[in-house]
Amino acid sequence: MPSHRDLTFDNGFATLPDAFYSRVQATPVPDPYLVCHSPDALDLLGLDADAIRHPELIETLAGNRVLPGMEPVAALYAGHQFGHYVPQLGDGRAILLGEVRNAAGEGWEVQLKGAGRTPYSRGGDGRAVLRSSIREFLCSEAMHALGIPTTRALCIVGSDRPVYREDEETAALVTRLAPSFVRFGSFEVFYYRNQVEPIKHLADYVIVRYYPELAGLSDPYPEFLHHVALRTANLMAHWQAVGFSHGVMNTDNMSILGLTLDYGPFGFLDAFDPGYVCNHSDTGGRYAFDQQPDVAAWNITKLAQALVPLMSVETASQAINEYPQAFGKAYLERMAAKFGLPPGGDTSGLVMDALQLLAQNRVDYTIFLRRLCDFDSTIDASNTPLRDLFLDRAAFDAWAARYAAALRQLGFNDTTRGQAMRAVNPKYILRNHLAEIAIRRAADERDYGEVNRLHTLLTRPFDTQPEYEAYAAEPPDWARKIEVSCSS
Repeated sequence: MPSHRDLTFDNGFATLPDAFYSRVQATPVPDPYLVCHSPDALDLLGLDADAIRHPELIETLAGNRVLPGMEPVAALYAGHQFGHYVPQLGDGRAILLGEVRNAAGEGWEVQLKGAGRTPYSRGGDGRAVLRSSIREFLCSEAMHALGIPTTRALCIVGSDRPVYREDEETAALVTRLAPSFVRFGSFEVFYYRNQVEPIKHLADYVIVRYYPELAGLSDPYPEFLHHVALRTANLMAHWQAVGFSHGVMNTDNMSILGLTLDYGPFGFLDAFDPGYVCNHSDTGGRYAFDQQPDVAAWNITKLAQALVPLMSVETASQAINEYPQAFGKAYLERMAAKFGLPPGGDTSGLVMDALQLLAQNRVDYTIFLRRLCDFDSTIDASNTPLRDLFLDRAAFDAWAARYAAALRQLGFNDTTRGQAMRAVNPKYILRNHLAEIAIRRAADERDYGEVNRLHTLLTRPFDTQPEYEAYAAEPPDWARKIEVSCSS
């Protein structure tokens, strides 16, 4: 495997005019050290574990040195935050170092989060703390293992430099990877400034690099918007099916590539609660779990508005009008697979009725679906482990009878069905209390063993791993007191 010195850096984003970014340098941290890394993400850059432990590369990923070819920049963007337009945001604590093209020809932008102040820090220190960095690292890689489009996390580099939030904490930097970090808000900032040329310039850049199949069209912009809407619909179907709540679905946190972007106050459902709000700061519940598909649709209208200088209002509206249908189709297909049923027809009613039962009985979403993989569809089956999850046993029995009848009518073999269901229903997710335990050990004892253990576990979320059985259990009572907000 090559060393970090063999990496060839470029920076396509930095070839855009200066209006799109500010050239910056990271603020060094003292005595950086490697906290954890993702071997799978290392593979994307063609590196191995020996390379990531090299002191020179650790210094680079701490923001203390720049490798040849890097052109560090902080991107400009704006966005609608909790429904209100904020005219200038930008990378306030993130710095794009450059882009690496791997042996497969894939381009991966390398970004440091927590690298210090930029012109967009708005009075902040530009730093990230260890706890939020651990959450982002673990969730980025866990989402990838679940098959959900996402930015990636290469590693966390720590430093004993103090960072002040509610209390004194230690600094950390996450190295993030993505084909692109361009957001909806990257277009909005120029729309609200009445600057048409940068909108066109950025759209052309994104189309040529990330939607090349559209580059030859005489008028590619409506199709570009259409493709973004469809990718976003697919992403929302993934989120809703797995029970993931993002927490801050501002337009500046929406990827132009349909990736899960910017892990802040996220959360996975424990007890099934459609109105679950994972962000303690979201007092109005704007970004509640069941609101995410509609919020994404609203965000897409804001992107369409920003692209109106490149097309008519009517054309923009037509370009995004398939979003509801695309989301609904993708979501129902995913849910049908999770229930071991074919999509469409009466099966969607079985799925929706089950979700209503889960909500009424506060049943753990992930555990229910995993136990459903072992459902016995014979007439005399008791399905006790699944039944015991419900307070209203009679209601479960009535649903289970319908479900069993449907499986028998379809002629499905329980063993084959169960195997297929276990491939789409994870046994392990990044529950808040698991992350909290790892964070406490890392912050209080400088023990990163639990972070690495969780990472290893979550790279195989669908596999039965007997040594980790406790990690698949329901959360303890104290976990209900965990609060996560936009604070870093």
